[in-house]
Amino acid sequence: MSEPVTGPAAGPVAEPSPWQRRLRRFGYAPRADDPAPIGLRDRLDPPYARPSERVWSLLGIGPVLAERLWRLSAWGGPLLVAAVAGVLRFWNLGKPHAVIFDETYYAKDSWALINQGYEGAWPKDIDKTVLRDPGSVLIPTDPGYVVHPPMGKWVIGLGEKIFGFEPFGWRFMVALLGTLSVLMLCRIGRRLFRSTFLGCLAGLLLAVDGLHFVMSRTALLDQVLMFFVLAAFGCLVVDRDKARKRFAGALPVDEEGVLRPDAEIAETLRMGWRPWRIAAGVMLGLAAATKWNGLYVMAAFGLMTVLWDVAGRRTAGAVRPRVAVLRRDLVPAFVSVVPVAIVTYLATWTGWIVRNEPGHRGYFRDWAEKQDALPGGGGTWSWLPDWLRSLWHYETEVYSFHVGLTSPHTYESNPWSWIVLGRPVSYFYESPAPGTAGCPSTAKEKCAQEVLALGTPLLWWAACFAVLYVLWRWAFRRDWRAGAIACGIAAGWLPWFMYQERTIFLFYAVVFVPFLCLAVAMMLGAIIGPRGSSERRRTFGAVTAGCLVLLIVWNFIYFWPIYTGTPIPIDQWRNRMWLDTWI
Repeated sequence: MSEPVTGPAAGPVAEPSPWQRRLRRFGYAPRADDPAPIGLRDRLDPPYARPSERVWSLLGIGPVLAERLWRLSAWGGPLLVAAVAGVLRFWNLGKPHAVIFDETYYAKDSWALINQGYEGAWPKDIDKTVLRDPGSVLIPTDPGYVVHPPMGKWVIGLGEKIFGFEPFGWRFMVALLGTLSVLMLCRIGRRLFRSTFLGCLAGLLLAVDGLHFVMSRTALLDQVLMFFVLAAFGCLVVDRDKARKRFAGALPVDEEGVLRPDAEIAETLRMGWRPWRIAAGVMLGLAAATKWNGLYVMAAFGLMTVLWDVAGRRTAGAVRPRVAVLRRDLVPAFVSVVPVAIVTYLATWTGWIVRNEPGHRGYFRDWAEKQDALPGGGGTWSWLPDWLRSLWHYETEVYSFHVGLTSPHTYESNPWSWIVLGRPVSYFYESPAPGTAGCPSTAKEKCAQEVLALGTPLLWWAACFAVLYVLWRWAFRRDWRAGAIACGIAAGWLPWFMYQERTIFLFYAVVFVPFLCLAVAMMLGAIIGPRGSSERRRTFGAVTAGCLVLLIVWNFIYFWPIYTGTPIPIDQWRNRMWLDTWI
């Protein structure tokens, strides 16, 4: 057996196996083949990319000011992108002045929840009264049967409590979370890629995605779910960085000041208090408390963070990193995520739990009480609190509802078609006559006024290639960033393939839209070219990537009328129906 090769500062590196050498034809490149091996310190705690001195000199900026601008850009860039996203999302937010699509459920349930602690059974055809005179609408005390946990409705209800029971009020918090998610993605992308530019690019792509934009202006639960999922991902990325910095601080330094791996330290170091991982558990609990598909995300992210621990200990020099993680990290990781998420989930049901007066209680709140009153008592689990047994029964009923939901719908779609935008959902459509409701008086026919939950087509179609790129980079380049992005996409998308018979919709995909934007940003970074490339290569790559970004922004502007419900002549509306399935 040949001797292991040793990098200048990275410690022993195993020589590629025969199968790894065969994979080189597909692009596999182990670290030992890098022309300039990366030092151990930079592998554990990579530095952030800085603009080259040539850029600053071309702009006429001196080194002192350049350093100050570079530091300010870490937050200044993301805040600027988020400000643009916020202006777009809050502009004319109360229009259309209507209850669009499933707002008919969540706007009213949120109003009841924020005022009395549980959802009521609303009478039919109450929407017109809500829009005309919300002050005259009485909140029903009879409990309503709802099929989603309460967290998303608490969020929507907070906006209603501040701004009133009207469209701007029930859309406010969703628009705010949509804006904050752009800011978060900029910062997450910056930390992920170690590049402020690529982080802001990912945030900009999210800001101009049509599906994210429409969902930010509609009082539905999926955008709230997306926010908590992205926040959990960001917390885990920060936790990963903190853990690897801890290794870098504990490992020995040789006489030349070079950080060296140490098997004993790598296998025995205790990571101690990890608040960011606990914060991720809270966010994942809030995600599951918004919609149940957050549970799949919790499982995927839990596995991902444990694999990051394995990789961190291996990089630090552990001979048996899996065993070390099993001994040192697995139980703390489980406790930080799962029990924390469960407690958080239960806490969101507080209103339903505490309101238990006759005539003023939520649906099934008295189920356990009724069971205890039957001959023979409440059964095996009667020793548990009545609220917990009632909640468990409620959850089992809701699960049966969800898995059995197969009623056909005009806008239902198969998850296979989501990535290519096969069947978007029309939230609102009217046909105002010329000279009315904003329709130009010069229009020859009636206008079309639509709110269509459609992703920006060029962004999503570029994301098809970007997903393949990150999968390739994860499989053949062992790039953890690509694996993290792929995990986010898979956690939000793949579970829906298990429910092929269920009635599902394209707008569920908003949960993994931020990860699609990260994938496109990573692909654009590769198109621009790595550091050290020739000036000609970088120039050509920058022009190509810039043109693609400009086309995506133009595409968003082009579809703006059908994202915002702006009346346009019917022929202009037809021009925007690029696929027959969009009608």
